[in-house]
Amino acid sequence: MLVKKDVYILGIESSCDETSISIVKNGYEEIATTVLTQMDTHALYGGVVPEIASRMHTENITMVLEDVLKKANMSVDQVDAIAVTYAPGLLGGLLVGVEFAKVLSLVYDKPLIATHHIAGHIYANNLVDRLEFPLLALVVSGGHTELVKMSGDYQFEVLGTTKDDAIGECYDKVARVLDLPYPGGPNVEKYALKGEHTYELPKPMDNDSLDFSFSGLKSAVINLSHNEIQRGHEVRKYDLAKSFQDVAVEQVVRKTKLAIDKYKDEIKEVIVAGGVSANGYLRDELKKLCDEENIKLSIPPLKYCTDNATMIACAAYPQFLKGDFADLSLRAQSQEYFFSSPSVNNNQ
Repeated sequence: MLVKKDVYILGIESSCDETSISIVKNGYEEIATTVLTQMDTHALYGGVVPEIASRMHTENITMVLEDVLKKANMSVDQVDAIAVTYAPGLLGGLLVGVEFAKVLSLVYDKPLIATHHIAGHIYANNLVDRLEFPLLALVVSGGHTELVKMSGDYQFEVLGTTKDDAIGECYDKVARVLDLPYPGGPNVEKYALKGEHTYELPKPMDNDSLDFSFSGLKSAVINLSHNEIQRGHEVRKYDLAKSFQDVAVEQVVRKTKLAIDKYKDEIKEVIVAGGVSANGYLRDELKKLCDEENIKLSIPPLKYCTDNATMIACAAYPQFLKGDFADLSLRAQSQEYFFSSPSVNNNQ
């Protein structure tokens, strides 16, 4: 598609417990964003309750739209397309976002763009600096742990993936073992800062492949905690959090190094994507690695690591340029493997 003017995309994100809408110019310049989190509500239950999340999205989404338009001093008429997270996530939350986007598309006669949540996390790096292809993307989130080589926009080659649990899921399970409140991952990180690495834990997938595994590490933490309690010993929570985080992050960094060493002549930079990229220890260790390897590292600012609509509008821009639009038959999908999924252009 030949673009002769600036392109403003309105993005909508409602895949979990944040209701967010953003307007982004040309795929990298944030005009305005509103994020309304439900974290305090779900903390009462120890985790996200899907039914409550979808109801709150329904209650909040119109208010969020009004707020972001006010911040941007724009109307929906002035945007060029409506982008929405259609997969993956909690189905009820996704449905709210998708149906709202379809209504806006129909009423305002704007193209509808179906954007994958993980693509959003990847393209959030455009808010830091323009992506330089080919690149290596490390995807670390509650549902994904992957190393992906990208030769261009939306051109993905999976180099390695988790064989079981994703790292974010593992963090959350360990948080429950340690009886830490929701959200689990950030609280494990906080405890680790106060602890010492005194517990011996296994290093899963300790080989030269680029695949990951975290279920064994998760089970080891669970079993260690149970055994200590059964013996009448105190579980040193700070030390266990530190011991776990050291092993989990070491695996991610080591596998990333293997990928860099194998493909260094083929990549210009390493980017990090997903909610776990907010982890300070992981960020520090990856920076050390990339400094040693003399390769550029890109990690989004903390506000773009967790779920937000800014990243969705960014990721939708290459789709807009290709004319990759959905029609009103678009459906939310709770699960879809991003890197092998077919085109979401429902007009085909």
